[in-house]
Amino acid sequence: MSEKSEKEIRQLIKKAQKGDAEAFGLVYDNFLDRIYRFIYLKVSNREEAQDLAQQAFMKAWEAINGFEDEGLPFSSWLYRIARNLVIDFYRVQKNNVSLDESIEIMHPDDLEERMFKSQKQEEIKKALSDLTDEQRDIIILRFVDDLSYKEIGKITKKNPAALRILQHRAINKLRKSVKTK
Repeated sequence: MSEKSEKEIRQLIKKAQKGDAEAFGLVYDNFLDRIYRFIYLKVSNREEAQDLAQQAFMKAWEAINGFEDEGLPFSSWLYRIARNLVIDFYRVQKNNVSLDESIEIMHPDDLEERMFKSQKQEEIKKALSDLTDEQRDIIILRFVDDLSYKEIGKITKKNPAALRILQHRAINKLRKSVKTK
């Protein structure tokens, strides 16, 4: 399946707002991987991430008539729903974010290469776990999901200037954390 253009997504949303479940299914197919990845990087548990991703799309379907096109990609609205679900999840769990499984290791045949990657993975997880939730969000949304500051602002309800500062501080903190290793 190829990813749909924003124009195609907007047409599907209009159909979904008229009750077309099949159109919303195509939206679901288009965004599921990105929303799942975002949630997974926050909760570090595949089953929880799958459940929360499903909940995000259920909430989106239930609230689709409340979606207003403000000129931003539809994904911004989905990310905000997903982010709020993660916040609620941690309110209930009262656990710290664990990144134990957040970065996949490729399984090369070469044991030495695998060990090196495992060590690097642990360094990255440790560095990310030292960030605040807001800093981790900006790093994931900006560099993993490749969203603009405007889109991230819509998700986090922060202005782009504040996001740039937050990103700058997060990157500096990551650099310091990685250098001390």
